[in-house]
Amino acid sequence: MTIICNLLTIYMLMIVARIVLSYFPLDPDGAMATVAGFLFIVTDPVLGPIRRAVPPLRLGGAAIDLSPLVVLIGIQILQAVIC
Repeated sequence: MTIICNLLTIYMLMIVARIVLSYFPLDPDGAMATVAGFLFIVTDPVLGPIRRAVPPLRLGGAAIDLSPLVVLIGIQILQAVIC
């Protein structure tokens, strides 16, 4: 069970890193673009369906994607049950 709990924690950190990286412009040839690409590949299979089900929160001219928040809360609940 500790392996599953650790994997869930690592996945949460990947989602948080993806959120943080989304605030910065990345050079397509830079190392951070490679890291961001990896994070997108790993997290998109979970975030994509949630993103389609939960519409973005509109705040004036901006929209906030709530799918990472929903997934993070879901992982927290899953960890509370399993761990």
